[in-house]
Amino acid sequence: MKPANLGVLFLIELGALVAVAYWGFTLDAPSPVTWLAGLGAPAVLIALWALFGSQKARFKTRGAGRALFETAWFGAGVAALFAAGAWPWAVAFAALCVVSKTLAVVWGQ
Repeated sequence: MKPANLGVLFLIELGALVAVAYWGFTLDAPSPVTWLAGLGAPAVLIALWALFGSQKARFKTRGAGRALFETAWFGAGVAALFAAGAWPWAVAFAALCVVSKTLAVVWGQ
């Protein structure tokens, strides 16, 4: 069960990126804006993860700072799905994030 949760953790990281890209590409805006948002939003999340969230991050976050960072990072994916009108997916993604991250803390992952 623990190895499966590691896989789920990786998939929800990718899910947050897909969610913000989906939001950007479904904006009711001119084509250049949707392309900019659809490609730019995931790029911003990737940069933030590289700086603060990854194992080799330049600025390591721990404790409450880590919890705040991850809440904001995964929350961006949930918020993006809500903003895109995909609220059932947003609720499911939020629930999956909460369960998986809770198990990760309990299991020390």
